[in-house]
Parts: sequence; structure tokens; C-alpha cells
Amino acid sequence: MFANRVLSGMRPTGRLHLGHYHGVLKNWLKLQHEHECLFFVADWHALTTHYDTPEVISQNVWDMVVDWLAAGVDPSQATLFIQSRVIEHAELHLLLSMMTPLGWLERVPTYKDQQEKLSDKDLSTYGFLGYPLLQSADILIYRANLVPVGEDQVPHIEFTREICRRFNHLYGRETGFEEKAQAAIKKLGGKKAKLYQEMRTAYQEQGEESALESARAILNDAQNLSLGDRERLFGYLEGGGRMILAEPEALLTEASKMPGLDGQKMSKSYNNTIALREDLDSVAKKIRTMPTDPARVRRNDAGDPQKCPVWQFHQVYSDDSVKDWVVKGCTSAGIGCIECKQPVIDAVQRELTPIHDRARHYEENPDHVRNIIADGCEKAQELARETMRDVRESMGLNLS
Repeated sequence: MFANRVLSGMRPTGRLHLGHYHGVLKNWLKLQHEHECLFFVADWHALTTHYDTPEVISQNVWDMVVDWLAAGVDPSQATLFIQSRVIEHAELHLLLSMMTPLGWLERVPTYKDQQEKLSDKDLSTYGFLGYPLLQSADILIYRANLVPVGEDQVPHIEFTREICRRFNHLYGRETGFEEKAQAAIKKLGGKKAKLYQEMRTAYQEQGEESALESARAILNDAQNLSLGDRERLFGYLEGGGRMILAEPEALLTEASKMPGLDGQKMSKSYNNTIALREDLDSVAKKIRTMPTDPARVRRNDAGDPQKCPVWQFHQVYSDDSVKDWVVKGCTSAGIGCIECKQPVIDAVQRELTPIHDRARHYEENPDHVRNIIADGCEKAQELARETMRDVRESMGLNLS
């Protein structure tokens, strides 16, 4: 049995491309053999920015799942499911929203960033403001302790940890915990008690790690606390008591080094992608017509690989000997741009061929895909229900 549980999701934006494969899916293929993994389609998250075009979401969901399976995500090794099919995500999101300070949501870095990037859309909605909390519910409901993210997503995991601590602090306590903790604080003496309270507030409301360390030092130095009171105040400080929800850790993943056909990041919005299920002849044509170093106007003009988008593809796909051949040939005009592109064409087609072979099976058997997802949703829901039983009981909602 795996000791760690990994959760990761993707918004359904349609068919996936090589940027998704190198940035997310290759990592999933590795993780599914090392940990218990749950991979989900974040279709509710898609509505936070596409609430006015819901008709595209359904087809995008199934296109994306087929791409996952074609890439090698194995339903016998990982649980694949759709967020909206596990209604407990919504229930936990609602309950967490009752105790989440508005300021915590407004300070998530991506909130303002996304508003600026998507300025053509009206994002003054609760759903958009609250999507980091829905993301937290997605993680916390499975008690996942590892969440693979890039550097830009780390603040979301920190936010989730803060939500988890606040929930456990409010609802995970022994009977009379608050009164016992307050009585123990008085034993610290007036000055230290006041400082402890200030540090606790700074840590729980602002997430200040330095405040946490200062408060711990106060408790470690206190001579007149019993062991029980000391442990109680450590728990009170960190939102402790009974741990109902589990704090996740960010599992940092390398940023995708997969460039687009024009040298920018590969993205549908830039129209510079190679889809995972794209026809191999189309792939060859796209790479052959890629822009190259502008200095190479004629075949006998020398070039600089650093100024050429094709060189970025060589960095992903070529070994050292091929890269040496490119550098020497390009800088001396010993090879032309078409020659330089051929090893890239061969490598990309070689990578995509087994993906196409697997995709064919799933494209021809859509019921098989739907059964895989139905099984995954059932497994995910079992885990979610376990968590929600504990959550409802701790919040006084277990009325049976």
C-alpha cells in the first residue's frame, strides 16, 4: 500500500498538445507507479472563466480523458474521475466558505493576475473569487498529502494549508478545548500570554511562519506549564486538536521546456501547438514551416541556433551528437534549415506514434472510456464520503 496520496487535476480545454504532455502528463506517468494517485477533470473550474459557454465543456471533457489514456495514464494504477460527478466537492466547498475570511481569497496572487489576463471577460463573480477555495476542497476532501504543482501554483497550496489549519482549529477540538487553552494561556503570565496571543493571530490569519516560531519558543521556555497544557497550546497555536483535514504539501514539478512552433510557450491561444492526436503528416508540415533564425535568408547564410525556435525543439528531443551537428552546421551554413528540422520531425513522430496507437482503441470504444470514468468516480466518491462524514460530525451537521 502506498504511503502517499497524490491529487492532480486539469481543466477540460479540449484536446491536449505536447506542452501538456511534457508539462503534466509525463509526470503523472511517473507518479502513478510511485504513489496512490487521483487524477481528475476539473469541469467546475472550467465554469469559473467559461460560465457563458458551457456547451464546449462536455466534449472537451471526453477529448481530454482520451488524451490522458492515450498518453499512458493507466486506470489500473490511478483513479480517474470527473469533479462534478463527486458532489461532495461542492458540499465541502460550501462548508469551507462559511469560515474562510474574504481577505484570504482576495490576496491569492493569481486572482488579480487572471483578472488582468482575461480582461475581456466579466470575472466579477463569486465563482471566480472562490475558485482557490474550491481547489482547496478538491484537495482536502481526499486528504491528499502531495499535490504536484509548478512554482506559480505554490501559493494555492499554502492557501489550502491555511484553510486546513483554520478548519482543524475551529472544529477539531476536544470538549472544552477553548476554555482549557485559555486557562493555560493565563499560566504564561501577562506579558508572555499577550505575546503568545498576538503571535497566534499573526500566524493563523496571515500565515506568518516567523510568528509561529516565536510562539513555539515562548511555549518551550515556559517553566510552569504541565505537559498537557503545553501540548494543548501547541495545538491551539497551530489550529490543532483533532486533525479532521490533512495539510497537503506542494510537490514541485519542473516547468515544461516544450516550446511552441514560434518559440513562445506552447498554447492554443498562440496557435502554435502540436496536438497529441494530430495527424503525423500535419506534424511534419508544421515543423517544416517553423520560422528559423531571420539571419538565414539564403541557404549559404550562417545562422545562430540561439535565435531559432527549431533549436528549442532540439533541446527537448535531440541528443548531444545531434545538437553538436546542428550547431556546427548552422553556424557554418553547412546544413540548411530543412535538414536541421528533419531530426525533430522524426523524434516528434516517434513520440506520438504509440500515443496514436493507444488513442485509436479508446476512440473506437467510447463506452470503455465512460466505464473507466464511472469506476473512478465511484472510488473517488467513497473516499470523499469518508471525509464528509467526519466534517459533518465535527460541524454539528450529523443529524442522524
